[in-house]
Amino acid sequence: MSVKPLNLYTNFYEAAKKYPENRLISDELLGAFPEIKYETTYQEIVPLIQQRAFQLASFGIKKGDKVMIYKSPKMDTYLLAVACAYLGAVPVMVSYHFSLATLKVFNERLDQPFILFDHETQTTVSLLKESDPIKQIHTRDLVLKPYQEVAQQFLADDEISYMTHTSGTTGIPKLICHSAYSMGWRVAWQQEIFKKIESDNKLLSFHISPVHSRYNIGMTSLMSLGFEILCLNNPKLANVSAMLSLYQPIALETHPNNFVQWRQLATSAAEAFYSIKYYHSTFDAINLGTMKEFLTASNQENARFLQVYGQSECGPMILKSHRLESINQTDSRNMGHGLEGFTQARITDAAGVELPVNTNGHIQFYSKGRALTYYKESERFDENVYDAWWDSGDYGSIDEEGQLYLKDRQVDVIDQIDSTLAIEDFLLDSLSFLDEVVIIRGENYSTQPIVALKSDMQMDWDAWWQAIADLPHMNEPLIYAFDEIPRTATMKVQRLLLQEKFNQEKGLSRY
Repeated sequence: MSVKPLNLYTNFYEAAKKYPENRLISDELLGAFPEIKYETTYQEIVPLIQQRAFQLASFGIKKGDKVMIYKSPKMDTYLLAVACAYLGAVPVMVSYHFSLATLKVFNERLDQPFILFDHETQTTVSLLKESDPIKQIHTRDLVLKPYQEVAQQFLADDEISYMTHTSGTTGIPKLICHSAYSMGWRVAWQQEIFKKIESDNKLLSFHISPVHSRYNIGMTSLMSLGFEILCLNNPKLANVSAMLSLYQPIALETHPNNFVQWRQLATSAAEAFYSIKYYHSTFDAINLGTMKEFLTASNQENARFLQVYGQSECGPMILKSHRLESINQTDSRNMGHGLEGFTQARITDAAGVELPVNTNGHIQFYSKGRALTYYKESERFDENVYDAWWDSGDYGSIDEEGQLYLKDRQVDVIDQIDSTLAIEDFLLDSLSFLDEVVIIRGENYSTQPIVALKSDMQMDWDAWWQAIADLPHMNEPLIYAFDEIPRTATMKVQRLLLQEKFNQEKGLSRY
């Protein structure tokens, strides 16, 4: 099977030629593209991307240069990456919430890259004394920069053309390098999924971190297949409800933890989801109770919730489709199968030796869209490579039917607990007052739950003790505010930081 390499600008340009009047809708105005209103078309955006590329060139950006895009999390983050791609520059997508310490590391690794920033990140950039001020470009200055037209430049299909980063759940994030070929395989994977959408309604909506590798896969796939797009930049409940009710898209995709946060909408304002026939979660497992509530909220016949499990290094990998009538018979840890011809999984021991079915071990992935390396940390990347396979860092098993069960991160495995993730899912599904459950290691390697409560709800201790009566022994849960639990840009819990926070509070030196 052959695949078309992905050039971000060329794909955008070709989609605009093929579907010029297709709408691209944003719930917020965009600081780096003030010309774009809330509703625009593919065709109208192309000359604006070209203009930003010309203006970037006026700042000295050229083919092969690294450009760190470090700004507020909106759709214009992606459009700036497309403009960089026009020049043959390498966009490096950096989450706006990263600290100065992380920015310093990235700046050093990337050898003084250009930095695109805005009001959200300007304070941190101003403190980055190691960065060359000439290479620091505020978006407000970019849009006013005089320019001259320059020709499109191209990188080789197998060289680094785009960088994202790991989630940072285990420390300083690693910079993940992608090529046109590796991104092209991911786009092909996603197109196979989107082609199954059967509807005259061609409007799909999503809220995804624009620095996540998933964002460019999603935008590229949707545009190339002729879908219209509703970009939800603002994840607040009132905004999500208003935008979905107004535009009534056929599909909705977001990160699992955003679905969890929006769950209360599915019960209190279900009409916002009446038009949604296809839900799609991004790269991480999601509990059954959350999926069930969104499927119940849909007013569409045979609504489906597609659970996708994967990793930034490999892209989307394993998928399972859920329907309301079957979801109660599903094991929450069952991620499903790989996509034939594209991705698959296996279970091995720590040395990479494949294990029998129904045996817990390391989850390894095979993906034609695997990233090239970690930038200037190739040894760390290679530690996870087993010929054509990639060790995901996750822990689980595969049954006789080839279905993958995700149990834990390898570093989070606790003795006597088959799956902390399964317990977390069970408690979230069983106890309606919980907004989050995270299980970490307590004192003397015991099992310690951390919980957050939904707004305006109290801890129901009787219900808690009843729910855990048949579970392995756990310490009494500690109650944190939802915002006290450290998270990544995609709302994943930073478990090691949470562990460190707990250790400090308890005066523990190890876990």
